[in-house]
Amino acid sequence: MMKFFKLFPAILILVLLTSGFTKTETKAVKCLIQMVNYTGEGAYVVVSLMNPKGEYEETLYVQGKDSEWYSEISEWWKFYGKRRPNIDAISGETVSGGERSVSILQIPVAKIDKGYSLRFETSVEDQNYFKDDLQFPLTTENLKSKKEGKGFIRYVRMLLQ
Repeated sequence: MMKFFKLFPAILILVLLTSGFTKTETKAVKCLIQMVNYTGEGAYVVVSLMNPKGEYEETLYVQGKDSEWYSEISEWWKFYGKRRPNIDAISGETVSGGERSVSILQIPVAKIDKGYSLRFETSVEDQNYFKDDLQFPLTTENLKSKKEGKGFIRYVRMLLQ
């Protein structure tokens, strides 16, 4: 019985290491979002990973801390609002007209060049909501490019780290 107690810490470590606690490998990508010139409140921006079927897979980034307004980003809210997982990627205040923000997105390496896409949604209080202000395929080439938005986003510039 004493041998078991001496071996218990080693057995516990072995069980924990082999029980599926694997971290997904990600690639850091710098993302600059330049907003169009508009007047009014700051925009909430959500960046999501979309699977090849066009469904939400993961929230990569949220610009805007006040969660009471998240439901205004209606398509994303249908995905996020049901489960409400903790989002590590919430960063800073909203971004206003003409301003820019820079963030680092952690892109899952296994999803690059596999039919996935990145979707940028924007919403401004008492103005519009753009479910796909910008959406593009998640390819190696696109992760080092500039893409034009069609709503509150003027452009997004991606830069591999």
